[in-house]
Amino acid sequence: MRGRANAGNTMQNRILTIIFHEPIHMTTTLLPTSLVGSYPQPDWLIDRAQLSHRLPPRVRATDLWRVAPEFLEEAQDDATILAIRAQERAGLDIITDGEIRRESYSNRFATALEGIDLDNPAQVVARSGKLNFVPRIVSKIRRKHAVEVRDIQFLRANTDRRVKVTVPGPYTMSQQAHNDFYQSEEDIALDYAAAVNEEIKDLFAAGADIVQIDEPYMQAVPDKARQFGLKALNRALEGVKGETAIHLCFGYAAMVANRPSEYQFLAELADAPVNCISIETAQSSLDCSVLAKLTGKNIILGVLDLSSNEVESADQVAARIRRALPYIGAERLIVAPDCGMKYLPRDVAFGKLKAMVAGAGLVRAELGDRQLASQSA
Repeated sequence: MRGRANAGNTMQNRILTIIFHEPIHMTTTLLPTSLVGSYPQPDWLIDRAQLSHRLPPRVRATDLWRVAPEFLEEAQDDATILAIRAQERAGLDIITDGEIRRESYSNRFATALEGIDLDNPAQVVARSGKLNFVPRIVSKIRRKHAVEVRDIQFLRANTDRRVKVTVPGPYTMSQQAHNDFYQSEEDIALDYAAAVNEEIKDLFAAGADIVQIDEPYMQAVPDKARQFGLKALNRALEGVKGETAIHLCFGYAAMVANRPSEYQFLAELADAPVNCISIETAQSSLDCSVLAKLTGKNIILGVLDLSSNEVESADQVAARIRRALPYIGAERLIVAPDCGMKYLPRDVAFGKLKAMVAGAGLVRAELGDRQLASQSA
């Protein structure tokens, strides 16, 4: 690891210690590739065995970290650099920070808000059917300060490619909390949405190219999503200027074995104020005809099955991409894994990413050949 920065350094100076100045790479590649969000954290940073044998934390789970608190930020920075470089070496066009600083996709942001009693969490039944500790809401939800701005500044400083950052969605956070204050779940979701809105605007100002809202509970609890989830999403994106995405999934492959072949909540997003919709298709063998209902949206298409450590071939990945093409133009597709890559061994994750990039290249070449043949006809 690098030596410790001087204690007097500011947060910005710490970021600048590893900055390199290169022009930002603006990809115009057909079928660009990206992570959904996460990438495996190193064993020296986090207890991966414990992580994989417990439900995704909804409250803070500081016991997972192997590094002493006074060295944790530096260690997380170093591990983030490794995740960035792995994505670059695999050939990804859009880079995330791998969510290396997070114990789960949602708990870091959700527990940083005002209105939560961190000392007295509640227990609720998770979407898996098991009990899990969740934040207890005891007063009005407000954002006290930026939560992920330093993360995107660090990412932006350490790659010349397009960068994406994820935030937990307001509807999902409302379903992952116990309410001891509000009159209705809708009111909870709308206040979470106001906090997310402030965060998203700050993330774009700090250099994000894409901000993705993670809303898995829209698929898990679709009836309430129709009642007030879309309203909360609209509030979260109110006045936002920048490329936005929303991610819906069936749950982590490491924890949810059986997947439906269709989404219970997806077509409802056709008129939502987002540019991209991120979905899983690999493990579920999703019926991609639903994409025909999402005209005007770009699709982040999950094409890596994360329920297995077997690394796909480029041909397998290409076949999964082709399944979508009858229903959506290739110019509207971004190629990605299914979600939950953080639970894979690092070598397996890297191998899968390389296969994904190669598979996208195969389809890209096929489409180019067709275009040339059409022009020659």
